[in-house]
Amino acid sequence: MISCYEAGRDGFWLHRFLEAIGHANHVVDSSSLEVKRKAKRVKTDRIDLGGLLRLLIRFHSGERRVWSVVRVPSPEAEDARQLHRELITARRDRTRTINRIKSLMATQGIDIELKHRFLAVLQHTVLWDGLPVPDHLCARLAREWQRLLAQRALVRQIEAERNRIFREARDPTIEKVRQLHCLRGVGIESAWLFVMEFFAWREFTNRRQVGALAGLTPTPFQSGDVRRELGIAKAGNSNVRWLAIEIAWSWLRYQPDSDLTIWFEKRFGSGSSRIRRIGIVALARRLLIEFWRFLETGALPNGALTKA
Repeated sequence: MISCYEAGRDGFWLHRFLEAIGHANHVVDSSSLEVKRKAKRVKTDRIDLGGLLRLLIRFHSGERRVWSVVRVPSPEAEDARQLHRELITARRDRTRTINRIKSLMATQGIDIELKHRFLAVLQHTVLWDGLPVPDHLCARLAREWQRLLAQRALVRQIEAERNRIFREARDPTIEKVRQLHCLRGVGIESAWLFVMEFFAWREFTNRRQVGALAGLTPTPFQSGDVRRELGIAKAGNSNVRWLAIEIAWSWLRYQPDSDLTIWFEKRFGSGSSRIRRIGIVALARRLLIEFWRFLETGALPNGALTKA
C-alpha cells in the first residue's frame, strides 16, 4: 500500500508507524500542493482527499515535481533539535513577559528597572498625582514578575545544559558544532543551531539545495515583457534563515579580510542602507554554502580566520 499525508502537527510518528508495518508512505509539504487560482474555490475534506490521491498517482507514475516530499529525520536527529528549540521558545516567552510588564507600567506613567529589587521599588512608587499604584495592577505586576523570574531561571538552566553537552559530548554531531564554532564570528548559539537544524542529518548534494532549504533563493517573476524580482522565497527553515542573516552581519565585523567580506564591500559597500540589506541576504546564502563545504571537506572559507 502506498500512502501520503501532509506535514503538520502530527509530526513523523505516523510515517514511522506506516513504514514499520511495510507500507510506503510520503510526508508532503502542504505549501507545495497544487491548488486552483480562482478567487473563490470550493474546499472540503472530500475534495482535498481526492486531490491528494490524484497527485499521489502522478507522483508514482514518474512526475516527481507535483509536490515536495519532506525529508524525515531519524528519531535521534529529531530529538537533538529539542534543546535549542526549547531555548528559543523560552527566550521569546521571557521577552513577551518583559514587554507586558513595561506596557502595564507605561499605562500609569511609571518606569522601574526590572532588577532584583523590582517589587520593593514598586511598593514605594507613586503616580503623577502622588497616589500609590492601584492594588490590582500592583498584584498583577507582582505575578508577572514571578513569572519572569521563573523564565529567566529556565533560560539559564537550558543554556547550562547545552554548554555542558558542548564541552563533554563526543558524538559526531557535537564535533561538527565544535568545528563550526572555531570560526571567528560564529558563537555557540549559531554553530549549534546550524548543525542541529541543517548540517547534522541532511544530505546536501549541491549548493542550490543549501540555499533553497534556508529560503534564501530569489523568486523572479516574468510574464511577457514584465520582469521583476519578488524577493527571497522564505520557503525553508525560518530559524536558520534569520540566524544566517545575523551571522552575515557578524562576519563583516570579525572576518574583514575574507573573500566573502571583500566581495560584499566591493558590490554593496558603497550603496545605500537598503542596498546593503539586500546584499546581506546574498552574503548569508553564500555563508551557509561555505559552512556546508567547511563541515564536509574541512577547507576553511578563503581568507577566513579561526579563533585562537
